[in-house]
Amino acid sequence: MWKLSQLKYWMILFLSVLMFQVHGQRIETRLDEQWKFVLDEDEANFSEKEFDDTQWTVLNLPHDWSFNKGVRNGGDQMQGGGYHDGGIGWYRKSFNVTKSSLSNIFYINFDGVYMNSEVWINGHRLGTRPYGYISFRYLISKYLKEGQNTIAVRVDNSLEPSARWYHPCGIYASVNLIEVNSTHILPNGVFVTTPKITDKKGMVNAEVSIATQGKVAKKSRVKTSILTQNGELISSSEKKIGELSSPYQLKMEVEEPKLWSPESPNLYVLKTQVVVGKKVIDEVNTTFGFRTIKWDNGTGFWLNGNNVKLKGVCEHWEGGPVGGAWTKPMLRWKLQLLKDMGINAIRPSHNPTPPMFYDICDEIGLLVMDEIFDGWHKKAPEDYGKQAFDEWWQKDIEEWIKRDRNHPSIFVYSLGNETHSDIAPELVAFSRNIDPTRLYTSGAGNSEDMDIIGVNGGSETQTFIENKRFEKPFISTEAPHTWQTRGYYRTQTWWRDNELPGTYELPNLTDKEIFFYEGLDPKKWKNRKQRFNSSYDNATVRISARKSWEQVRDNPWISGHFRWTGFDYYGEAGLVHGGLPFNLFMGGALDVAGFKKDLFYFYQSQWTEKTMVHILPHWTHPRMKVGTEIPVWVYSNAEEVELFFNGTSLGKDKPGTVWNEMQCEWMVPYQKGTLEAVAYIDGKVVKRTSVSTSGAPEVLSTEITKLKAEDGFSDSYIITSQSLDKEGNLYPYGENKVYYKLMGDLQKVSMENGNPIDPTSRTKLDYRSLFFGKNRLFAKASNNAHSATLVTASILGDKALYLSDSIFIDVEQLSIIGQNDRMDLEVLYTTDASDPLKSGKEYKAGFTVKDGTTVKAVVLSNNVELLSMSENFGKNEGLFWGDEHSADMWIGRGVNIAAEEAILNGNAKVSNDAYRYKGTGFVQFDKGEGSVTWFKENDGEAGDFSIRFRYMHNNQNELHPMKLYVNGTYVKTFDFKPTGGWEKEWKFVNTIVNFQAGANEIKLETTGKSGPYLDELFVD
Repeated sequence: MWKLSQLKYWMILFLSVLMFQVHGQRIETRLDEQWKFVLDEDEANFSEKEFDDTQWTVLNLPHDWSFNKGVRNGGDQMQGGGYHDGGIGWYRKSFNVTKSSLSNIFYINFDGVYMNSEVWINGHRLGTRPYGYISFRYLISKYLKEGQNTIAVRVDNSLEPSARWYHPCGIYASVNLIEVNSTHILPNGVFVTTPKITDKKGMVNAEVSIATQGKVAKKSRVKTSILTQNGELISSSEKKIGELSSPYQLKMEVEEPKLWSPESPNLYVLKTQVVVGKKVIDEVNTTFGFRTIKWDNGTGFWLNGNNVKLKGVCEHWEGGPVGGAWTKPMLRWKLQLLKDMGINAIRPSHNPTPPMFYDICDEIGLLVMDEIFDGWHKKAPEDYGKQAFDEWWQKDIEEWIKRDRNHPSIFVYSLGNETHSDIAPELVAFSRNIDPTRLYTSGAGNSEDMDIIGVNGGSETQTFIENKRFEKPFISTEAPHTWQTRGYYRTQTWWRDNELPGTYELPNLTDKEIFFYEGLDPKKWKNRKQRFNSSYDNATVRISARKSWEQVRDNPWISGHFRWTGFDYYGEAGLVHGGLPFNLFMGGALDVAGFKKDLFYFYQSQWTEKTMVHILPHWTHPRMKVGTEIPVWVYSNAEEVELFFNGTSLGKDKPGTVWNEMQCEWMVPYQKGTLEAVAYIDGKVVKRTSVSTSGAPEVLSTEITKLKAEDGFSDSYIITSQSLDKEGNLYPYGENKVYYKLMGDLQKVSMENGNPIDPTSRTKLDYRSLFFGKNRLFAKASNNAHSATLVTASILGDKALYLSDSIFIDVEQLSIIGQNDRMDLEVLYTTDASDPLKSGKEYKAGFTVKDGTTVKAVVLSNNVELLSMSENFGKNEGLFWGDEHSADMWIGRGVNIAAEEAILNGNAKVSNDAYRYKGTGFVQFDKGEGSVTWFKENDGEAGDFSIRFRYMHNNQNELHPMKLYVNGTYVKTFDFKPTGGWEKEWKFVNTIVNFQAGANEIKLETTGKSGPYLDELFVD
């Protein structure tokens, strides 16, 4: 028999163990603040616990160093990444752990790190994760110590380009420390399904995976409860926890379930608890919803018993003004803008996003085609497909599906994009084993292996739409591909690759072009792509946005389409726009600053019910001959629209259902004045809008939009600047710099104007120019912010001095946070480019300048300089203004891709030591060996294309043979014969090649006899 003292000892020991097992609930700590960072340095001791990082930069997450560095000619990501850089970055952070917590279990969770991350805790290497678009975590309990602990993260983007579009670099999403009991719900350990739904009852099954490290306490059980969003308990279930019984299946019922849909995004919460006796020792809340989904070959997509057209957009993670470093308030702003346009679906292309994206889609009502990979093999030179797919795809798919499968917004999974491989059946089978409740598709890849057929750009052609039928449900995963530059108009139709066979008619709007302004002088274009794109919905690959929607709407077998894209995005600058100085892809209905293009309003007119009316173009055309007839369009969802000019009716028109009647249209002779559109329903006025001719800019208008803090992210602010004339009309050609001075508890995130050819730093400088009259500053509040003031200033005037030679300086102080004392602001300026601090006049009123003038100014407060400004004025400043013949040299020319912007290996080097080359240079081999690799996107189906290479050399009796490979397959060997010169005698070699749908790699490689000068690849 035990002695009493022994009995007490064992009882105390037992109770202490029991107390540990029931100690507290899970604690999740956001670790986004006060990280130390260094870029382009790489030392092994950076991972050590005691390393001195006091000289490193202090920053908060999310962080994207590539976006912060900005655009660079020769940037590592090249044209696909908008000429941004890669590199290697290190992050370090310390956090404290109490002694009492050391017996608990700790995970560290990363929502997104791009890419090839390695993580250490207190000098112990935890592992690596190659994929840049996946969440991951490590179990770190055994490495923790009482007191300070240090995490180090190495992010390796030294191999570039690693994607076909811009990608972020760094820890671009949140990091969380998770502390749990030894008996706890595993990460991604709850799977909620709704196997049967009727009007009267919804069945719910919860599959719960429990970790049971060590001895499980008696009376341990897993409990699930269903609550409304208001916290009302509806149903519950529980099961006893056994050591070998996980996962546990718990079944519940909900009476008269409210269904989730884009119109009514009703959500429920599943509260999952681990309970010992009456003590909750772990708890996870999972949002879910009830909805039924059906796909039909003939009638498309059905949601909750209703036949629904998918009105979607594709969206890269980085499309918008922050690169990849989205906060939740900013991301909600972006998604809500798209929702306001009328979309009901979104395709994150071509990768998963951080979890907050899906949370917002659940809440605001957006269906999500959740996509995992761009490709299942190499598509970009150093992408995940090349670096890690074979080894990591199973781990990444498992994480992706288990993390995302509870979201009601996710209605289909996409396993790839424009990729083809025998591995497709294995991908589908593996994925379906994890989540059998949804169907699987891909964007134009291995359709025969998918449940849903997805087709990208090839689905835009007349031949496809009128002749294709499938034995499976079909959705257009990328369509249409059209482009618009906000505020830019042309009446002549523009085809990206010249008019392709099998396309629908898209007539010119006038016999001859009537608009003659450009971002660049056509003589400086690298190729014919380097113009801006018209906002009349007449710049495209194959089809207009209007005709595309008509076909989707009227063909029941087309489930819907995902427009490419919602927002403009950085990168793919060469594909449509010919490369530098272009660094953006302008396929969005909104530009990267979030300004709405005319296209936004077209979709609103077709996809929304709230009455709207919108006029295009603007009505300020100072260089246009009076009387020139301008097509005036009005987008509206009203029954009828009447157009007035200076109060006189020009007649009524009704929005139609045929594609070229979806806009109301008038031909209006140009003269100064006001256009007003008045919308009617049942003969009554329901909406009106107007545009007026603007004079030269004199006023800087500033508006502030606050985005409320949420989920650990602070308030964000959008400060919108516009150039106005003295009557308050937008001056639509405004290009003046806007300067910003932030003071107090506010941090600049970026400045963005939507201009695709503006290389100015979006993050480092204190100014950015207006683009077609508009610009934005994006900022976020510091933690515990109390006060913040912004001073904005601009030297305003028509930069070309065509409308007026008068110049105005506008300065304004705005209180952003709290009430701030008014500052006594003073402006000094000069007109001879001298220093205004030394010789400046005090600004009191507008003044005039001559051609070639540089105006400089400073803004002072109590003799302290706040802003230093400069602006040039003269006939050669600003936009290029030409005539109908300005771009004639580019008529009928094919698509050309510069050799100097290709991937160069070996002795291939860029040079400009010759004449008559196109673009910024050419490639020479300097008597050595090497290769040149181009990438060409084919948005249609696979087919034959004519290609040619422009070259030059004068080595008599030498051929300089080079092998041609397309997508890794040998095609032929070119014999480059002498052209007759080394300085300006260029010639061509050509052949026919077969391009696959999507990305194509074209490579020329020397064969031991060096190579000629190579200037361009042409695709005709």
